[in-house]
Amino acid sequence: MPWRHDRDENPVLISNLSQPNPNSDVSPAAGSDFQSVGEIATTAGELFEHLRRSGIRFVPQPTEVGVEQWSDVFVDADEVAAEPPVASQPADVSASATQPAPTSTPAQTSAPAATPPQSPPAAKSRPALAAVSGGSDPYAGESLPVAQRVATLQALAETVAGCTRCKALAQCRTQTVFGEGNAAPRFVFFGEGPGADEDKSGRPFVGRAGQLLTKMIEASRLQRDEVYIMNTVKCRPPGNRNPEPSEVANCREYFEAQLQTLRPEYIVCLGAVSSQALLQTKLSIGRLRQKFHQYHDSKVLVIYHPAYLLRNPDAKRAAWADLQMLMKDAGL
Repeated sequence: MPWRHDRDENPVLISNLSQPNPNSDVSPAAGSDFQSVGEIATTAGELFEHLRRSGIRFVPQPTEVGVEQWSDVFVDADEVAAEPPVASQPADVSASATQPAPTSTPAQTSAPAATPPQSPPAAKSRPALAAVSGGSDPYAGESLPVAQRVATLQALAETVAGCTRCKALAQCRTQTVFGEGNAAPRFVFFGEGPGADEDKSGRPFVGRAGQLLTKMIEASRLQRDEVYIMNTVKCRPPGNRNPEPSEVANCREYFEAQLQTLRPEYIVCLGAVSSQALLQTKLSIGRLRQKFHQYHDSKVLVIYHPAYLLRNPDAKRAAWADLQMLMKDAGL
């Protein structure tokens, strides 16, 4: 794997917090799973106080990868269907009304009934997330021969080049970036939008992120000219910001027409913008990874964007696991 490198481990002084400190009021970890974000925040505050008392001045700061991994532990409220309330059972008074009340004996005093110990509430299990479908119906029409696909894509690229639906993008772009690659591919790599290098060249993924994508494709036992590479939006957003929802909506006709023409067996969505646009979902990458979704006749796999991997090398291990999943399913 020429593109993935394990992080070098530096020697770090580790404080053994499993041993109670007589000078600290922080209790040792109980070993149970956290049940809420509030518990994590409370425990983290106690841990930081313990470290301060122990003379440790450096406290690790959160990274984007760590935040996303921890956020995936908890289920968003809008992702889980609300459970119907359980109707309270009425007391069975009919039987007690027909039975005579027991006669109390003055000499005997009834002992209070023992209250059974209450067990702690069971941990809320994480519901399994089903695969998302961006359209389960087959691609419309018949599959075109390669020569006709090339002509169709060329005509669509010319239409895109003259598009001015997004005024802000049309005014600041150098040129549109339509896509390139094999017109009859098994695999389409579907990104977010052009960057500065792509805006200058008119080709997708030619900058640093593109170089990493090429290495990822080659690590998957493929060649770049075997696949097709395209983006959600065809113009570079100012300052490389994420495309606005209205801009994605304006380009939807174009990228859907590309996929309709290409009809790939697999679509690899690179990052949140492309995966959420294609599957029409608001789920995070952490919730969409490691399973195949459906877009018409194509299997959809969601992985981290190469630009994100450049900023967060620790996420390369997860991206490689996703590519291995793709290779296994495709028989590579």
